[in-house]
Amino acid sequence: MIIYRILFLETHPMWIYGLPKGFEKLGHKVKICATDQHAARTIRRFKPDLIFVMGWTPSNSTPEKQQLIAQLVQKSKAPLIYWSTEDPGYTDVFSLPLIRRTRPAFVFSIHRPTVQRFKKQAIPAAHLDFGCDPDTHRRSKRTKKYRGNAALVANGYSKLYREKPKHYRFKSVRRLVNPFLAKGLKVDIYGRDWNKMKKFFKTSVPVKQIHGYLPYKEAVKVYNSVDFVIGPQNAEDRLTQRTYEILASGGLLITDDTPEVRRWFRPGKDLLVSSSERETRNLIAKYLRSPQKREQIKGNAVKAAAQYSYKKRAAYILGILTRKGII
Repeated sequence: MIIYRILFLETHPMWIYGLPKGFEKLGHKVKICATDQHAARTIRRFKPDLIFVMGWTPSNSTPEKQQLIAQLVQKSKAPLIYWSTEDPGYTDVFSLPLIRRTRPAFVFSIHRPTVQRFKKQAIPAAHLDFGCDPDTHRRSKRTKKYRGNAALVANGYSKLYREKPKHYRFKSVRRLVNPFLAKGLKVDIYGRDWNKMKKFFKTSVPVKQIHGYLPYKEAVKVYNSVDFVIGPQNAEDRLTQRTYEILASGGLLITDDTPEVRRWFRPGKDLLVSSSERETRNLIAKYLRSPQKREQIKGNAVKAAAQYSYKKRAAYILGILTRKGII
């Protein structure tokens, strides 16, 4: 087996506990590096065979950072791979400008139709969904301070709500959260901007249950400490990153009934799905009084998510890059 030296120009916890771990578990040498004045020295010493850039983060968010990435890659002579995770919502405003500035050798996207769009523009591309790392996202004991009936770990996106109040995400959040609040159950909400969306839900959320930003690795503790984990989707044709992470952590995920959810997971076996507030109410009534059924689904969830580990995602990436002659 060829051992590759793989550099990630990324330091955010949301990303470094994912795909980089997958490559490490395949036996490759992985280095994490910030996109700053020290990156050139790191690259000279590490001599990467591949350089990865992911998502839309502080490491690549500005034209200046993207130009620096292009310069670093050119000097290193290693192929640049970009994982485009903001498609299709921000393809035009972010993904394509980054691609034009950095000129990656290959692009992976979480959104299949966007892959076709990239190909039409002569950008080599393939689909790559999110996944999970079983060492990071795993079952654990309940944590007292996070206990409750349900929890939502997701940003509010108040700006997007002002611009697009009918966006699928907001319909999803409401159909999943409103029934819990109406029933008087304890729902803890973690994430930015919820304090700016006080009239968003039919029933107001007590101030003490809106907690703001939650550190990435703390989320696993929340997933393991509540009866239900509320996981909204952003669209019907793709899955959120947290879908995989909640399942791998053994959380009882209640999410939207979409074709993409059904494509990869079994409703009623690995997770719970709802198409309306009424359906959510029925699921709450059925499973709130059945801890044994909840535990059974949680166990199935961990097994189901394991099929989509970042180790397998990493192997898939290397297979494609090999076939394309990039490595």
